[in-house]
Parts: sequence; C-alpha cells; structure tokens
Amino acid sequence: MAHYVWMIMNALLVMGTAVYIWLFRPNDSAAVLAGKWLAQVAVLLFLVNVNMYFIFLVIRKTKTRKVKVTLARIARSMMKAHIPLAVAGTSLIVLHGAMMAWKLGAVIGFGHGKLVSGYASLAMLAITLFAGVLRRQKASRWRRTFHLASALLFAGLFLLHLCWPI
Repeated sequence: MAHYVWMIMNALLVMGTAVYIWLFRPNDSAAVLAGKWLAQVAVLLFLVNVNMYFIFLVIRKTKTRKVKVTLARIARSMMKAHIPLAVAGTSLIVLHGAMMAWKLGAVIGFGHGKLVSGYASLAMLAITLFAGVLRRQKASRWRRTFHLASALLFAGLFLLHLCWPI
C-alpha cells in the first residue's frame, strides 16, 4: 500500500514541477526556455535515481513476497542505469545552470536567492557524485550512508531552488 502512495507522490511531483515551471514561470527568452527543458528532463532522471532508495526501503520493510520479488527485479535493472542516469542528469543540470546564469544572472543579479540556491544545489550534487564514486570504489556502510544523505540533501536543495521565487 505504501508503494502506491509513493508512486502517486512521484507522479504529483513530476506533474507539479511541470505545471509550476511552465505556467507560473513564463519567459520569452529562447535560452531560458531551453534551460527549463533541460531542467525538466534532469528532474525526471534524478527522480528515478532518488527513488531507488525508496524501492530498497520497501523491499526491506514489506512482508509480501510478491512485492519484494517484483521490486527486486525493478531494482536490478535500475542499478544498471543508475550511473548513466546520474551522468546524463548532471550534464543537463550543468547546461541548465550555465544557460540560466548567462540569461537570468544579468537580469536578476548573480546574488539573487534563486541563483544562490542553484549554486548550493550544484555544490551538493558534486558532493553526491563524489560520494557515489567513493561508494563504487569500495562499498561500506559509511560510504553508503554518505551517498544516501548527500543525495537526499541534494533533493531538498533542489526543491528549495525550484520553489524560490524570482
């Protein structure tokens, strides 16, 4: 039951970000629109990666064997795509950041809260990637926890960045 709630929350987050970005943040610049598209695709890629934690959590906590087996199959295929999705999402985020800093930085200022929260999110993403590299080199409980905590902190900073008004 909890996994249905989680899937509904994910769908609402994706639809909510799309509505918020496209309806409540209009802009005429083609570069800003391209930056928005890059960010929207990156949101989807990072959402898939962040959801891996919750899939593993449901596998550990559920009592239903059928749910465990199904989620284990999904998790196995997702693990193969975890690093490529992270690299693709990071590339899109860097392009998004460059385009938005180039176009919006001159208009609203490079010290504006929206851009500062973007800088903080990008720094946390770099820490998350570093933690992922450490975990891939040698798996340990501390490295797993470090990667997980940095990823969830990145997700929180990203949501703050998304909701920060211009």
